[in-house]
Amino acid sequence: MGAIFEGQASLARTASAAAADLIRQAVVDGRVEPGQRLKEEELAQQLGISRTPIREALLVLQTEGLLEATPNRGATVRAYDAAELEEMYDLRAVLEGHAARRAASRVTPEQLDELRASCDRFSRLLGGDDLQALVTENNLFHQVILGAAGSERLAGMVRQVIALPLVYKSYVWYSPAQASASLHTHLQLVTALEQGDGERAELVMREHVFEARDVLVAHVNAQARLEAEAEE
Repeated sequence: MGAIFEGQASLARTASAAAADLIRQAVVDGRVEPGQRLKEEELAQQLGISRTPIREALLVLQTEGLLEATPNRGATVRAYDAAELEEMYDLRAVLEGHAARRAASRVTPEQLDELRASCDRFSRLLGGDDLQALVTENNLFHQVILGAAGSERLAGMVRQVIALPLVYKSYVWYSPAQASASLHTHLQLVTALEQGDGERAELVMREHVFEARDVLVAHVNAQARLEAEAEE
């Protein structure tokens, strides 16, 4: 397994928590793919820490659903089928919709400025080939709204259903028109938040998540059909 960590942060907190953050990011960024095995010894060498905090970090990521323990193989990045992904997006729509409703009555002028700036950056990225930057910008936009909602409990629940879809990189399968539609939805959300319209913000956010769900599930189903046909 080659080097998979970028910009390694200082392990200032507990080694296991920092290791969990770095491994989680590697999974989300696609440097470790669904089904790939994670070896404790190699991870410990790459991060420069002992195997004990690595083992603890892998257990944390198993509880989050990113990894699974398989007999005789240790920890591997968990793979999900279309039905499981669809359910996760449905949960995400409920949670992020609720976050958008809360944010409408709590968002600050500074957070609104952040959202507008994010939309500007997103717009400039459209039509380019920097997919990672687009994914990062989209995630930042959603995180600002989540922060504006002002609930750590809600934020933790949302993180659990956001990380996995990122592993499958739904943006890879977006057409230029769909990416542009995503920007339009972001702008609608900013308007709803500016106006303090919680009901509208929740509705727009839910539809936004459902659109992402439909793109990803359609791709996963298509891939499954191709694999089934290849086995015949």
